[in-house]
Amino acid sequence: IFSIVVFGSIVNECYVNKDSRNPELLCIFNENESACSYGIAVGIIAFFGCIFFFVVDLHFQQISSVKDRKRVVLLDLGFSGFLSFLWFVAFCFLANQWQWTTMSKGVSQGADAARAAITFSFFSIIVWVALAVKALQRYRLGTDMSLFATDQFATDPNAAYPGYPTGSGIETTETYQSPPFTETLDTNPKGYQVPAY
Repeated sequence: IFSIVVFGSIVNECYVNKDSRNPELLCIFNENESACSYGIAVGIIAFFGCIFFFVVDLHFQQISSVKDRKRVVLLDLGFSGFLSFLWFVAFCFLANQWQWTTMSKGVSQGADAARAAITFSFFSIIVWVALAVKALQRYRLGTDMSLFATDQFATDPNAAYPGYPTGSGIETTETYQSPPFTETLDTNPKGYQVPAY
């Protein structure tokens, strides 16, 4: 949402005429076209990146390969960190250019949009840093949760596969148990009488 506010406000209100005699539209940020273009580009990249990772998160549980899940989490971490940096640059660049902007009639018309773009660029830094931290936590927790569930296997490749636990957990004094399914079935077990009809 913040990226929509940033590139939407720049596209809609941050291009103004310098005066009524000159029909050319100039960027409101110190008449520096690079500032407007950079803000729009970062906003669009962030918007489409959010859509992509939202779809990936919806289908994350269907990814069966541990390696693919690890790659997705690393991609999320890298993208979030990269966009945190891009938003930081956007905030500094737009704030610096706005500081050097001389106020005129055209500039005052789009001043609120310029301030909104700068403010939401700052908020975007916080949001993307938080997303990067969450992705880092997800990566670090990887083997401890079902995200990369391999912790039930032994680390030694020559170790035997752990067997299925048997019994009820109560120890008995009996040392012998007959193997399962090999007992001879008694046709008339003790205490059971066949009903007569």
